[in-house]
Amino acid sequence: MSNELVMVRTGVANVASIEAAFRRLGLSVEATDDAARVADATAVVLPGVGAFGAGVERLQAGGLGDALAARIDANRPTLAVCLGQQLLGSASDEAPGATGLGVLPVDAKRLDGAPRLPHFGWNRVEPDADAALLAPGDAYFAHTFCFRGANADALRREGWRVATTVEGEPFVCAVERGGVLACQFHPELSGEYGRDLLARWLKNARLELAAEVA
Repeated sequence: MSNELVMVRTGVANVASIEAAFRRLGLSVEATDDAARVADATAVVLPGVGAFGAGVERLQAGGLGDALAARIDANRPTLAVCLGQQLLGSASDEAPGATGLGVLPVDAKRLDGAPRLPHFGWNRVEPDADAALLAPGDAYFAHTFCFRGANADALRREGWRVATTVEGEPFVCAVERGGVLACQFHPELSGEYGRDLLARWLKNARLELAAEVA
């Protein structure tokens, strides 16, 4: 197994901000669409931004989805951001008929309770008390679809620790289990809160950070 941080090249995500966030922590990120690299890397990032249907189509190509699902089933260090979290679910109202990875037993729904869509802005993240990586704080969101708050207990039954927030209605804003962290918000755009969360995830993956954040 290689000692690397790799990011899945989905073709639908703006990855520059994620790359910059990890550089600030002293790590470079290799973008790849090679399923073997995704399977073998120490830690993997599935970035967000884009449409569910296009993201699913990309993951189905070349075994990327299978490699990601195997990592997550084994609780190996994997970070999914925004659309990346939704792709871990079973389906999405955004793309009827498209099938997600199904490692989270929930479907993404439109955030109908929000005052306006897409939802752009800062919201309070409230994690389960026994979460290891997630902490209370304010994070930045940019999305229209999400896992609704009613899904939280189903996720907990599968061993996930859950964080929720409210934007007109409660929704699941992050989950964690072992080395896996999935966030509806953008940690790379969430200031000190997001920086600290990424650092905890990297330390959990036993990747070496820059001295000033070690």
